Amino acid sequence: MMEANKPAAGCDCQNDEVLLERIRQVAAQQKGKEGNLIQVLHMVQAVYGYLPLHVQEIVAIELGLSLSEVSGVASFYSFFSTEPRGKHTIRICLGTACYVRGGVTIVDALEKALGVTLGHTTKDGMFSFEVARCIGACGLAPAMSIDATVYPHVKADEVKGILQSWYDKDAEEAV
Repeated sequence: MMEANKPAAGCDCQNDEVLLERIRQVAAQQKGKEGNLIQVLHMVQAVYGYLPLHVQEIVAIELGLSLSEVSGVASFYSFFSTEPRGKHTIRICLGTACYVRGGVTIVDALEKALGVTLGHTTKDGMFSFEVARCIGACGLAPAMSIDATVYPHVKADEVKGILQSWYDKDAEEAV
């Protein structure tokens, strides 16, 4: 795990300091406004991309809150991420219909294929893997989405092919 206030290996440290200063400014502008923590965390995540502990510490200091209060909010809500996000987001539906029709087997297949567990990002930065309680495709269960693309009636043996198609698509776009 990266130590607080130490940038990741290979980062542009000058750029990181610029981002951290912008975070200080965003948070300081909101100090004293009642019920502003969620709004500030959204703004800060938009600036930095995610909410690592050292960024949460800056928010806590600038807002005059405890780190535990800031971390509690950042970890409670699913729209906040405390680790870098992948280029694409996979959401596996575990609503009732998807769960009953085998959603958990799709989770297992994705974890195996991606090499990460739910709530994490692949080492190559390609995918972040999340659960959705419903993606509005109950008649297509089990379903999953990658970004805005919904995959209906997913079977565990299709997962690797679906993921590979995204790698292939990104490789084509890079050319």
